[in-house]
Amino acid sequence: MSYVTLTQLAELPGALELAQVATDKGQRPVAAELMDATLRGGDRSAYAPAEIVRADAAAARIQEAVTQASAVMDGYLSKRYPLPLVESNPMLSTWARAITRYQLHGDRISDERSDPIARDYRDALRFLQLISESKFHLGANDPTTGTASMGDFIFHPGNKVFGRDRRP
Repeated sequence: MSYVTLTQLAELPGALELAQVATDKGQRPVAAELMDATLRGGDRSAYAPAEIVRADAAAARIQEAVTQASAVMDGYLSKRYPLPLVESNPMLSTWARAITRYQLHGDRISDERSDPIARDYRDALRFLQLISESKFHLGANDPTTGTASMGDFIFHPGNKVFGRDRRP
């Protein structure tokens, strides 16, 4: 199961950044408008066939990074949940986006301690680790926190301890 779509990635981090990191090494990046149309399934008829082939190759690299990010996430989530998860969760999409982005920026030269892409990646892995250890949950859509997983609630009033009709 993919936790983030190409359309979501076109929104953030955006087609320009994705075109820059997913285009073949040594070639000029795919035009941002073409990359956006490719990721969203839009009209690309105004572009040369060779440019469309390059954009498709970049989109395939992005999809491969999405697949790898989903596999990493499944490794953590499978410790606690039966996979695939039935409902999508916005937190999972955010973490998948961070992992995908980090993988696409594999050749990036930066200080890992202050790089926002590396920070988001580390944060995603940290939260996934907490989920696998049952120290964090997915919110209202978490399949392990619903009433079915908690059992039935039974209220039993028991004996009154205080009240006007109780005499010492």
